[in-house]
This record gives sequence, C-alpha cells and structure tokens, in this order.
Amino acid sequence: MIVKSTISPLWLADTVQLESAISALAEIFRGAFSGTTVFFRADDVAVPGNNCRRMLEVFRKYRVPLHLAVTPAWITASRWAVLKEWAGDDDLWCWHQHGWRHVNHQHTGKKSEFGVSRRRADKRADIIKGRMRLESILGDDFHPVFTPPWNRFDSDTAEVLAELGFKAVSRSQSEKKKVPLPAGVRGTPVNVDLHTRSEEDPQEGLDALLEEFRQAVEFGRVGVMLHHQRMNDAAFHFLDKCLELVAQSPNLKPIHLDMGRVSVGQAIFDNYS
Repeated sequence: MIVKSTISPLWLADTVQLESAISALAEIFRGAFSGTTVFFRADDVAVPGNNCRRMLEVFRKYRVPLHLAVTPAWITASRWAVLKEWAGDDDLWCWHQHGWRHVNHQHTGKKSEFGVSRRRADKRADIIKGRMRLESILGDDFHPVFTPPWNRFDSDTAEVLAELGFKAVSRSQSEKKKVPLPAGVRGTPVNVDLHTRSEEDPQEGLDALLEEFRQAVEFGRVGVMLHHQRMNDAAFHFLDKCLELVAQSPNLKPIHLDMGRVSVGQAIFDNYS
C-alpha cells in the first residue's frame, strides 16, 4: 500500500494569500445561480489517521455530505471499526468502492487500474473481489458507487459496472466524452482538485484552484476531490471555510448519492435523466 502524503505548494502559501483566496471563493459562490449542485468526494480511504478523523469532523460540523472512496484491498475489519466509530450512523456519508488495489496496469500513457492494457475478465474479477470485500466488511454502509483510481477507466469497465449493478460512477469531468456511461449508471464527476496539484508556486496554485471553482460554478455543477493524507492545517482551514460558505449559500445544493444498499448479485438498471 502506497499513499502519497506530499503537501502541494499552494497549501504552503502565507496567511495573506490564503485569506485572499478564501475571500475570492466567497465571491465566486455568491455568483452561483440557484440550484448549483456541490459534490464532495474523498479518495484513498481505508486507514484511520488524524487527518481522516479531522476530515469527517469538519463535514459533520457543517452537515455537508461526503462521499468516501474506499480502496478494498486496504480496508480491514479492524480499520473499518475505527472509521465507523468516528463516522457513527450519520446519514452524511456515502462509503463506496475505489477500484481494487489502486495499482496502475497501463503499459503506456496515463495511469489506470482499469484501462485498455488489461483483459476484460481480469478487470471484472477485480471489481467483483473489491465489491464483495467491501460488502463483507462495511455491510449496510456500502453504496453501489464506483470511483476509479486516477479518475479513469475504459469502455469495457463501464459495461462491467452496469452489469454488476453499480448505480453511479464518479470520474474526472473530461472522461464523460472519452468513455460514455451505459444507461442506468449515473455520472457524478469531479472538476475541482483540492490536494493533488502540481503548481510549484503557492499563489499560482491558489489561482488555478480558484479558476477551477469559477468554471465549475459557471457550469452549474461543482465536484470537489479531496485527499486527506495530503492536507495540512492550511488545507483544513480552507476546507472549513469552503464548507461554511456552501452550508450558508441559498444557491448551492450539496448532494448525496444515496444509492441504497444492494448486493453484488443484484443487477439493477435504473434510468436517470
């Protein structure tokens, strides 16, 4: 298991830069039209830690739903017991599947656990193994939602997810045109990346992040991706203020993918508009 904990440079910005970014975010949210949806997703969940607990606490503080993508091969009954104790029976959470082992199988190009370099049968087997493991450990807290590692998969995988009864998928927004989802599988993309950023200059990173928020608000759907292992105090402060703004805004609508609880043996094909 390898999880990056590198702090992106934007979260090393000074206090003046950070507070200015928060003020700019407030202005962006004030410009949102009524009914703009906001979706939050945390990736690479499995191992309890201070940052994970702190993340759950801030979402509970503002009563904003959080979708937690759990890597099946990393979760154990003892780890889940701790996470469950922290989360309680609150209805804010959507615990769902984050691939199988979070391993790259692509020989060339961008990383993917479920890309074109693998046989369909192998990808299907891994998805089933992952889902069965999550069902056995998480029980009724598991939701039939799939987040692929690195936010992408191929068309074979899309078909397999529909066959296995997954009811929603969260990927990068740009993946929609590359690999359309089958009928019956809802797409809820992310288009704002809080923590896995590559800008070397803190101000450049903050500006790029705010531009992602601006474009997402203009689009009418804000999908925010978190990686709690890569957060420091500054990142948590920004998240706290972001959630406060979301909770207070009359125009922003936080969404929860309450997909119900179904087993891997059930194939469910609901239609979504």
